[in-house]
Amino acid sequence: MVEFLQQMVNGLSLGAIYALIALGYTMVYGIILLINFAHGDIMMVGAYVGFFSITMLGSNVFVALLFAMLACAALGVLIEKIAYKPLRNSTRLAALITAIGASLFLEYVTIFFLTPQQRVFPAEAFPMHQYQIMGLYISNKDIFIVVLAVILMIMLQYIVKRTRAGKAMRAVSLDREAAMLMGISVDKTISFTFALGSALAAAAGVLIGLYYGTINPLMGIIPGLKAFVAAVLGGIGIIPGAMVGGFLMGILETMVSGYGSSMYRDAVAFGVLILILLIKPTGIFGRNDSEKV
Repeated sequence: MVEFLQQMVNGLSLGAIYALIALGYTMVYGIILLINFAHGDIMMVGAYVGFFSITMLGSNVFVALLFAMLACAALGVLIEKIAYKPLRNSTRLAALITAIGASLFLEYVTIFFLTPQQRVFPAEAFPMHQYQIMGLYISNKDIFIVVLAVILMIMLQYIVKRTRAGKAMRAVSLDREAAMLMGISVDKTISFTFALGSALAAAAGVLIGLYYGTINPLMGIIPGLKAFVAAVLGGIGIIPGAMVGGFLMGILETMVSGYGSSMYRDAVAFGVLILILLIKPTGIFGRNDSEKV
């Protein structure tokens, strides 16, 4: 029982990271029905911004998080303006191919300028302490990751539910044409959505650097795909679903690694995607909506 609870604790910290990334996927899809496959690489850029903030500027983790979130919010808006906005009225396939192209562009530009070598997050950035509670080993790093992720999710829920920008996001998600007739700037709302999702991905990138201790230019591929699976699992386009899906994916991954083999954790994650698409394509919180013709 203690071992099971220990795996649950480990899974919560990893799941919190996946949930933050999944939120970006689900918000963008909810607004413009686009799977932004560059999202994982925006997370990677955030990890590098946080790393250089700590190593070159001597910032603490909180300042590094702030720098990373601001930089990636600007990057997300820039990618939307350059790559996605011209294709807004094109086919979904064209936008999807562009998203894959943007992903590869970010990866290989980073490799060109920063080399493909791994970089180690400095241990002094977040000194690790471990506590034993009722037989469970819980580190201050795990507590920090989960608490920060929950705070960011609560802030996101407040923005979406209580602010004018959040109401505009929900209006555009429900009916873009009606939102335009009501005086809502669709372009600004979409840019704000990209900025918000990219900022959360940047926070996840810094947390991954702290969690694993290393970063590299291709680090966004697998976590990005797993976060996409988490978004589909919870119900793509539904914010609470992305949160729940992220935590479930993190717990599932640690359970497979703890009771089976870490070799199979990626296979299990994508096996879940296949099962969800076969059994309930709308996800846990999704619902089947009839489409009028």
